[in-house]
Amino acid sequence: MVNPRLVHLKKRGEFLRVASARRKFVTPSLILQARPHDESDAEDTAPIRVGFTVSRRVGNAVVRNRVRRRLRAAAEEIMPGFADANSDFVIIGRRSALGQEYTGLTGHLKSALAKYEKENNKQKPIAE
Repeated sequence: MVNPRLVHLKKRGEFLRVASARRKFVTPSLILQARPHDESDAEDTAPIRVGFTVSRRVGNAVVRNRVRRRLRAAAEEIMPGFADANSDFVIIGRRSALGQEYTGLTGHLKSALAKYEKENNKQKPIAE
């Protein structure tokens, strides 16, 4: 079975809504912000919604876009199997994501998702 594609957050208001939930999980190469859907937003077949951002402090446009592409690839691989579909996520790239090996990057994303699941007491099994 092919993994479903992620739905990307694009509007500033969507990013701010996730940030206002104040659930942040920090790893060496990324910061994961998460917000569970309200009962009015929740559906049984809700897609995983995720947004990506990289600050100017990481580097120039070429570097920021490279970090964003690496994070997007890691998220498309990891999130369909490990993320809660009834949540919105924002992944903030950090400077160390550029030099990080891809397996390390996916490991950091898995650990951030595990912290989120643990906080929500959903304890999904995460196999490595």
